[in-house]
Amino acid sequence: MSSIKNWSEIKKLTVIFLIVWIVLAVIFGFTDLAISILVVDEASIWGNFGADYGETPGYALIALALATLLGSLFTNLNLQKIPAYVGIVVGILFTLLIDDERFINIGWSLIVSLAVYVIITWKKDWKNYRRISGIIALLAVINPLLFVQITKILCGRIRFRDLSPPGYTEFTQWFLPPGLTVGGNSFPSGHAAMGWMFLPMLIAVKDRKNTDPLRILTLILVIGWGMFVGLSRIAVGAHYASDVLFSTGAAVIVTIFLYTRFYRKQN
Repeated sequence: MSSIKNWSEIKKLTVIFLIVWIVLAVIFGFTDLAISILVVDEASIWGNFGADYGETPGYALIALALATLLGSLFTNLNLQKIPAYVGIVVGILFTLLIDDERFINIGWSLIVSLAVYVIITWKKDWKNYRRISGIIALLAVINPLLFVQITKILCGRIRFRDLSPPGYTEFTQWFLPPGLTVGGNSFPSGHAAMGWMFLPMLIAVKDRKNTDPLRILTLILVIGWGMFVGLSRIAVGAHYASDVLFSTGAAVIVTIFLYTRFYRKQN
């Protein structure tokens, strides 16, 4: 009965999300420019924090998922940790050899996250985490890598901060993309897609009671971080509201789809 109830709730939430998403897509289709004109401040402290560090936790999570998937191929618990050691070495090389703040941040995130993960799961069998790691890895490939990057190339939408005021004549609505020849890469938001990489972590607390502190904390952190990263990109003029909305929608739908494929049969 609990399985039936869970799937019924998931269907209801999915329908509600799609309705809200469609309504917002229509609204932002005609208000994107006005919203950006109203809220953009390229000197925003929190907006630039999101620009500098918004993707970093997502890269760390992807590294954990890949290390887990590769490590789970071994039966020996000590050998399972080898991919994590390799990831730590890669992180060290990033910090020492690449003179780019973005790669340095990613390097440190790999070092810290993988080291902590190995310590707290030292006696754990990583095969137990294979499914959720698979969902995280597939989400990374489908949304930030394929959907976002391919759509950016095909649409060529100019970022708000690159428009020419006061007329903003280069602006285009999301449903009227200028195309390949323009060369913009605003639509959709890659930062937002990476900010929502933690959505699969909600699967880990799905069976806990609504009042469970761990469930509440996980919901707040996952949803709060995703919203923060997306809003920060609008705040500094790097993206329009619809850019963030489409990356968010793709993350949610892909996560739900993968969850049904990986977990429904078992239930």
